[in-house]
Amino acid sequence: MLRDAWAVFAKDLRIEAKTRVGLWQVLPFAVIALVTFAFALGPGKSALSAAAAGMCWVGVAFSSVLVVGRSQGIEREHGVRTAQRLAGIDPAGVFLGKTGAVAVQLAVIEVVLGAGAVGLLGYHVHRLWLLLVASVLATIGLAAVGTIYGALTGAARARETLLPMLVLPIVIPVLIAGVRCWQAASVSSAPRVGEWLSVLGAFAVIYIAAGVVLYGQIEEVQ
Repeated sequence: MLRDAWAVFAKDLRIEAKTRVGLWQVLPFAVIALVTFAFALGPGKSALSAAAAGMCWVGVAFSSVLVVGRSQGIEREHGVRTAQRLAGIDPAGVFLGKTGAVAVQLAVIEVVLGAGAVGLLGYHVHRLWLLLVASVLATIGLAAVGTIYGALTGAARARETLLPMLVLPIVIPVLIAGVRCWQAASVSSAPRVGEWLSVLGAFAVIYIAAGVVLYGQIEEVQ
C-alpha cells in the first residue's frame, strides 16, 4: 500500500510540476481572494490583523476545491483510473498518494497566504509551533475530505459545482479550529487551544481512516 501511495503521490506532483496548473491558476486565485477580502474590510490595520487568520483559511478552503478538482481530473484523463485497476494498485494507496499530493499543494498555498498575511495584513506570529502543528493537521484533513468527495463526484455531470457544495460544509470544523489556532499563535499570552488541536487531529484521523477503508468501494461505483 505504501509503495503504491508513493507512486501515485510522485505521479501527481510530477504532472503538476509539468503543467503548472497550481502555480499559474490556483495560487493566483488564492492570493486574489486574500487581497479581495482585505479590500472588503477596508484600510483599518487593526481590523485586517484581527481578520487575517480567517481570510487565510477561507482562501485555503476555496483553493482546496480547485486543487482536488484538478487531482481528480488527472484520474479521468487517458484512462488513468482504469490503468491503475488493471495494474493492481491498491485503492488505499491511491487515496493516500492523492491525499498527500493535494496536501503538498495546499501547504504551498498556506505558506504564500501566511506570508501575505504577515506582510500585508499585519499578522504577527508569536507561537510558531502552534501555527505549524495546526496547519499540518488542518491540511491533512482538508486533503483527505477533498480526495474522498472528489472521487464520489468524479462521474457526476455537475461535478464542478457539486464538489464545493459537498466539501465546504464538511470542512467548517477545520476552518473554525484552524482560525482559532492561528489567532492564538498571533499573541504571546493566549488561552489554551488543546481542544481545537484535538478537533483538527480527530478530523484528520477519521477521514484518513475512512478513505483507506472506503476508497476502493467509491472507485467501484464510478
